[in-house]
Amino acid sequence: MHMKDDFAGRVWSAAIAGWWTLLIATVFLVAQWVAYLIVAGNEPSWLLRLWGPEMHWETILTIWTWMVATFKVIVWVAAMLVVWLSFWARRLERT
Repeated sequence: MHMKDDFAGRVWSAAIAGWWTLLIATVFLVAQWVAYLIVAGNEPSWLLRLWGPEMHWETILTIWTWMVATFKVIVWVAAMLVVWLSFWARRLERT
């Protein structure tokens, strides 16, 4: 019985760690959204120089949008895993 309680505790700890990870990812998404609003609104010349002489604003914003969309999909998959892990941990505690 002790081994089962230990496993349930580990699953619950993993679920809590997953929720913290989702919170941090959400804060990161909000921060990058604010950065996007600032950069897209101002279009600073230093950013174009950073990307290189052949780069245009349309390309930079397209790449940024794809990176954010990919990150959001990864966060969504992680959220589904964390919800499942939380349900599983709760079920292990009941049994």
